[in-house]
Amino acid sequence: MSKPDSVLSDARQLLFICSQNRWRSLTAERLFDDHPHYEARSAGTESGARVRVTAGHLGWAEAIFVMERRHVDRLREKFGAGLQDTPVVILRIPDIYQFMDASLLQLQHEKLRALLPRL
Repeated sequence: MSKPDSVLSDARQLLFICSQNRWRSLTAERLFDDHPHYEARSAGTESGARVRVTAGHLGWAEAIFVMERRHVDRLREKFGAGLQDTPVVILRIPDIYQFMDASLLQLQHEKLRALLPRL
């Protein structure tokens, strides 16, 4: 489901998805607080998520970053065709980190820097 990196070069509105929207995706959103070029939001795929992903989130996003393949699967199940026009990137970040963990921040920054030219 990943799109070519060049598709991400113009993306400004970034959506980060994990299961509960408490640690990984929320930390990724915080990476972009006050960023001059990117605006970020985050959500979760599960019913108990802090913020649960909606069609509105998907419509807003110019690029979607999920932490694991299962998050893409959940999005496909729920939103189907709503994902077709938006690039989705699987970051492959396991659920082993706490919110704002220094190792998580470093890993996310490294992975995103390779994809987003203005990070």
